[in-house]
Amino acid sequence: MSKKTIRDIDWHGKCAFVRADFNVPFVHGSGVISDDTRIQEAIPTIEYLLENGASIILCSHLGRPNGRIDEDLRLKPIAERLATLLDKEIRYTSDEENQTLNISSIRQGEVVLLENIRFSPQEETNDGPFAMSLAKMADVFVNDAFGTAHRAHASTEGIAHHVTAVAGLLMEKELSFLGAVLNDPKRPLAALFGGAKVSDKIQILDRLLGHADNILVGGGMAATFLHAQGYNVGASLLENEMVDFCVNLLNKAHEVGTHIHLPVDVLTADKIEANVETTIANVTDIPASSMILDIGPATANNYVRILSSMNTVVWNGPMGVFEVPPFDTGTKKIANHLSMSHAVTVIGGGSTSEAVTHLGLETCMSHVSTGGGASLEFLEGKVLPGVAALDDI
Repeated sequence: MSKKTIRDIDWHGKCAFVRADFNVPFVHGSGVISDDTRIQEAIPTIEYLLENGASIILCSHLGRPNGRIDEDLRLKPIAERLATLLDKEIRYTSDEENQTLNISSIRQGEVVLLENIRFSPQEETNDGPFAMSLAKMADVFVNDAFGTAHRAHASTEGIAHHVTAVAGLLMEKELSFLGAVLNDPKRPLAALFGGAKVSDKIQILDRLLGHADNILVGGGMAATFLHAQGYNVGASLLENEMVDFCVNLLNKAHEVGTHIHLPVDVLTADKIEANVETTIANVTDIPASSMILDIGPATANNYVRILSSMNTVVWNGPMGVFEVPPFDTGTKKIANHLSMSHAVTVIGGGSTSEAVTHLGLETCMSHVSTGGGASLEFLEGKVLPGVAALDDI
């Protein structure tokens, strides 16, 4: 990685402004955090800074308050969870205190958590004076929020223009694993794509065509690919405007040496409900009234066979509607296989990370990204504003 990290700074007596990503889910209608993975991922950076003599101002967003105070989106539960994980008192500030906090008011070794940064309307507009006011709070800016690195906001990009700016340990880890997929993968390389829509994956499919040795397609997006090959896909989600793209991609794949694999069978049903009547159908015989809701067992076995011979696998998008059994079978089979694989396994954030975490397999993968949109844009080859703004080595 060509960006400076927290390892390049002498932290003794310095104050770090750490942009973290504590945008965690809550149990509906309560203040109880349902998954604290993103908080836990920030702990190594916080501990490193404390061990090396820094004081810390933590900054994050939660939800989409649209520049207004929303009592349901305050960060108090985050502060309480941080205190437990660090076994340390966390000073949690009110929105009003956010505006007046300065270095002189923070004791060495203290950890302060600012109120939800998106309560300020200037955050998402990347307001210059607001970004400068954030920079004045500390000696060094640390961006550890890979999940928001694709956003040019005041606390992710603007602040970096007014103070020394370096990557945290999580940011470094994300860029290292995802960068290796693009720049120096252990071959053979397979890219496994799922999710609902081809249109969400156009640029990454284009980017990896000719780079990946194998591309495996599942999820709802498989219906459009199958339709492009002349199959009847019943009542499945079909993006007619993407059919020509799929045809061209399949044709081009032969020219550039990438093998694209599509389902040979699928799990179908007339509606998306738990324990609904389902049919395993060959792709040549999909019922007219049914939707493709998961890959079938023959496809899952075929994909596992292909993945078994890979040395790097990047996975973005579940194989079916994994939130609703029994349409989680394909995703489970792939995840279980990858958890025992010798390959470098990179899980591309968003719903794929949720699925792997739900199955308790996150620690069995080489890397589970904390960034959904950010990881996708990085793999598409796009410049992430929150990364580009950091100081070069």
